[in-house]
Amino acid sequence: MSGSPDPALSRPVGDAVKHTTCYMCACRCGIRVHLKDGRVRYIEGNPDHPVNKGVICGKGAAGIMNHTSPARLRKPLKRVGPRGSADFVEIEWDEAMDLAAQWLGDVRRTDPKKLAFFTGRDQSQSLTGWWAAQFGTPNFAAHGGFCSVNMAAAGLYTVGGSFWEFGEPDWERTKYLLMFGVAEDHDSNPIKTGLGKLKARGAKVVSVNPIRTGYSAVADEWIGIRPGTDGLLVMALIHELLDADRIDLEYLVRYTNAPWLVIRDPGAADDGLFARDAYGNPLCHDLGKGVLVDATLPDVAPALVGEVALPDGRTAVPAFQLLAERYMDAAYSPDAVAERCGVPAATIRRLAAELAHAAFDEAIALDIPWTDWAGRRHAVTTGRPVAMHAMRGISAHSNGFHTCRAIHLLQLLLGAVDCPGAFRIRPPFPKPIPPGLKPAGRNSAPGKPLAGMPLGFTAGPEDLLLEDDGTPIRIDKAYSWEAPLAAHGAMHMVIANAWKGDPYPIDTLFLYMANMSWNSSMNTAGTMAMLTDTDEAGAYKIPRIIYSDAFFSEMVAYSDLVLPDTTYLERWDCISLLDRPICSAEGPADAIRQPVVEPDRDVRAFQTVLLDLGARLGLPGMVTEDGAPRYRDYADYIVNHERSPGIGPLAGWRGPKADCVGRGAPNPDQLQAYIANGGFWSHELEPGQQFYKFANRDYLDFAIHMGFVAEPKPMVMQIWSEPLQKFRLAAEGHGPVQPPDALRERVRTAFDPLPVWYPPFEGARVDEREFPLHALTQRPMIMYHSWHSQNAWLRQILGRNHLYVNTATGRRMGLADGDWVRVTSHHGAITVRVKLMDGVNPDTVWTWNAIGKRSGAWNLAPDAPEAAEGFLLNHLISERLPGEELSNADPVTGQAAWFDLRVRIEKVADASVAEPQFAAIPRAPGLPAAPRVRDRL
Repeated sequence: MSGSPDPALSRPVGDAVKHTTCYMCACRCGIRVHLKDGRVRYIEGNPDHPVNKGVICGKGAAGIMNHTSPARLRKPLKRVGPRGSADFVEIEWDEAMDLAAQWLGDVRRTDPKKLAFFTGRDQSQSLTGWWAAQFGTPNFAAHGGFCSVNMAAAGLYTVGGSFWEFGEPDWERTKYLLMFGVAEDHDSNPIKTGLGKLKARGAKVVSVNPIRTGYSAVADEWIGIRPGTDGLLVMALIHELLDADRIDLEYLVRYTNAPWLVIRDPGAADDGLFARDAYGNPLCHDLGKGVLVDATLPDVAPALVGEVALPDGRTAVPAFQLLAERYMDAAYSPDAVAERCGVPAATIRRLAAELAHAAFDEAIALDIPWTDWAGRRHAVTTGRPVAMHAMRGISAHSNGFHTCRAIHLLQLLLGAVDCPGAFRIRPPFPKPIPPGLKPAGRNSAPGKPLAGMPLGFTAGPEDLLLEDDGTPIRIDKAYSWEAPLAAHGAMHMVIANAWKGDPYPIDTLFLYMANMSWNSSMNTAGTMAMLTDTDEAGAYKIPRIIYSDAFFSEMVAYSDLVLPDTTYLERWDCISLLDRPICSAEGPADAIRQPVVEPDRDVRAFQTVLLDLGARLGLPGMVTEDGAPRYRDYADYIVNHERSPGIGPLAGWRGPKADCVGRGAPNPDQLQAYIANGGFWSHELEPGQQFYKFANRDYLDFAIHMGFVAEPKPMVMQIWSEPLQKFRLAAEGHGPVQPPDALRERVRTAFDPLPVWYPPFEGARVDEREFPLHALTQRPMIMYHSWHSQNAWLRQILGRNHLYVNTATGRRMGLADGDWVRVTSHHGAITVRVKLMDGVNPDTVWTWNAIGKRSGAWNLAPDAPEAAEGFLLNHLISERLPGEELSNADPVTGQAAWFDLRVRIEKVADASVAEPQFAAIPRAPGLPAAPRVRDRL
């Protein structure tokens, strides 16, 4: 009997299986959903899917509990009581849509920018951004401004791609992986699989992170750095590599702007810009010819050091010389930065030596011929088997942009970008540096669409969105002098600015999947007060709030009109090359979600609702010439929408015969082709196209066909950033567009064309003796945002959070596991339970993010552990800097500086519940009674 299977375990789980894409985090893994009698019974990984290849994590498997959650909204709701009271009445969809269209129509006819349309962690931003542009409002953005815009912008302004969704380590070939600030919720299945491959091959994994959990716990070496000092550590590594002459000069000459001549003329309007010829081409000094030549020509022999005379009599030096002069300075030596970073100087020197050894002594060559942009044939593809990966842990600081850029600079010096064994860029990247898309908004006018998309990339002060008097055009002040490179907007400032009427009041706040009254907000208590504050006449300062969500989140109670969304198993979605696709370094890929079941509630997919609203408003592109809706629903849009001729949301099976890749006429059977293929499409590049994409002729030709780039020019990677220097010159008094006097020094310092380090803003503005500890959050591998701490299965794993304190630090304070402490910042105080652990930087405390819930929200019992003992650090964080009106953010991109928080902790003896506590939110109409099963661990 021992070898016989249990008959009960061998029975089919269901009577049907459908393929779709998971939405339990941002991985976008392929899943197979087992159904029985039309109901979801089981979710497993799709073994054919290119992202996860059958692997599924705890979140993915628990998707069934999100889908059946008692917190699901069931019908449109209209507020009838005060905001925050959750006093709603259920209404029909016709009334809800009529009301929304009336509010939005009034705004569009008068002043479109008085609509602020912001979305959370949705995956349809190519649609929502296009909708905002057609409406005519510049006030659109998604969650990236408070998540990872530093990561994206720093990469796109340096190497034409970035970490996370736009690049990945070469898991198959790297011999040394260096990670910075990577928590285990992002890209978790691919990273876990990749780490397994590295471990099996004996590659070394080093994790730089103040907290030793997840990937840091399984790394071969953990570097418990002090928060906010990663940039200093990286610059010390650069110092060591330069000092030892262990850099890839050939790579720098061929693929970066290291040889380009930089004008040295202090006080001049072009100081620090590249010297150019009469045609605008950058110049270098050709050693062979002894003259100045176009630096972009192939086969030049440029100098990397040495001052040269320009035709006008001034002098210039190569960008590389400026780099060397900066980082070879003793201020960046390991001895100089060790104490500040909390990393011994000897460790820094060893890490630099290990990087150099792996890159140069273990260099690899693949028998793969390829042709570069200039037509030069390379018999082999060479590689540096050193890979790096970074994420929100370094991004969410006020110095995060430059830290991210410094990591890319480190890679460039090693010759380790998009070559075998290194960090590899995923299609549709690399893009021109910076990408050519400019933010639109200056032409916002009643009844008119914008001239372009609301989000884009500024290349100088002339691209900022400013009124004639210099005030910001956008409500969040993105693309103003407060955040000139705000490529993802500044979502964390929307409510505060709208409440204050700075730079102007708005009429309607339209949110999707954005829990802005709770875990997506800095200054939670203040934000709730702003959402309910009234003027002298008793009218709300933010007059109207429309909100769409699938669940009864904390934000629902503060909304005037609630449009209930479906779960991800009940709708069509498009994981598009126009947005955030599922590509790998080996080639492009995209995917769909299909409704595997029909909703059992009166709910509608938000994307379809948005298109319906667009048709009701007569938005261009959403109606036909006779005014009828152009798209039946989101599925119809996915198939038939074209962003440019032949380019649509999905790249696979295009054209009337379904035989076109990337570019082709709409195919009415396209979605069925995706379903037949397991819900995804992928294309593997030829071996000779897969590396050096920024300079690979065959890849560039393919990228033009796909619509990724417009012309087959190489993307020269930017060591010295001329766009940053242009902003700095404006701060020094040059040009027609200049910052206000109060911001000149801030811009001059922050817009250094080489990566620079400065102390995080909050720590520099408070007394560090009064607030001696850094305080951070991390997302656990088993949960993602606030969606999952209402999930019945996942709550059993993590139903309450603690404040984790370094064991030695805690014992000095007389703390033990389970003690209650008061945690105080310059902004507020919370009372929480602690646990001691060894694996955390001694000057750092931390907790899991988004576990704490407001009592009554998410249809949890009012005394659920998530409300009684769970907590948020958000209560301690201000959206503005201490004593200032400026955003608590990176001054380059506007990235919310969540991780700059400084606190002190004190033991309290009489606590029994986490503080602060807010009044319980009454259950919304239509929701079932809250579950009473309670975790008592």
